[in-house]
Amino acid sequence: MQVILADNQAIYRTGMVRILAMEPTVQVVAQCADLPQLQHAVASMRRSIVVFPSSFTREVHPLLDRIQQAGSRSVMILEHDAVLDHAISKRLMGVILRSVAAPQLADCLNSVAAGERYVQRAVVKTMALPDQLGVKAVQRLTARELQIVALICEGCKNKEIAHQLGTKEQVVKNYLRSIFVKTGVSDRLELALFTVHHRALAEVVEATRLVLVRTA
Repeated sequence: MQVILADNQAIYRTGMVRILAMEPTVQVVAQCADLPQLQHAVASMRRSIVVFPSSFTREVHPLLDRIQQAGSRSVMILEHDAVLDHAISKRLMGVILRSVAAPQLADCLNSVAAGERYVQRAVVKTMALPDQLGVKAVQRLTARELQIVALICEGCKNKEIAHQLGTKEQVVKNYLRSIFVKTGVSDRLELALFTVHHRALAEVVEATRLVLVRTA
């Protein structure tokens, strides 16, 4: 099956592509960072499974029309605490959470490829439980480290982070080593996925990102 993958976080797309690369029947034929790119890919690559985030819902019905016209099938990545409108839900072939695990992602794509609807339900109940690892990470990380995590999740390189924070690249590397130890990850990709999968940390990082955008 061919998959068109859309998300506005570059490092999240990279992580998803790595997961999907382990599935022998899946080929990611396009990666899209925004809605216009996705619309172009949908028109160019017919009969695909189109995976996109609920943050693209500003023009979701026209997008779903295009997907249907291309003979493709839609899977939505549901953001944390997002409420899915029934009118949208009934038009989707699949719904997964942003924190979806690899086996569930594979199950979703295989079901959708077979013409079956797939709605990830089990993790919704789990998501309501206290996120102890996320809370612990927030408590351990300093304000500067949270800024760096936010920029890592945006796909920024060390040089770009140093420029934006007004510091040196080596200083950023030192901070990253500390962040890896505190969160128990080994590289930038794991850090981004750890952040996405832990709601308490994800919320603080998103708030930090918004502050950085306003002060840039």
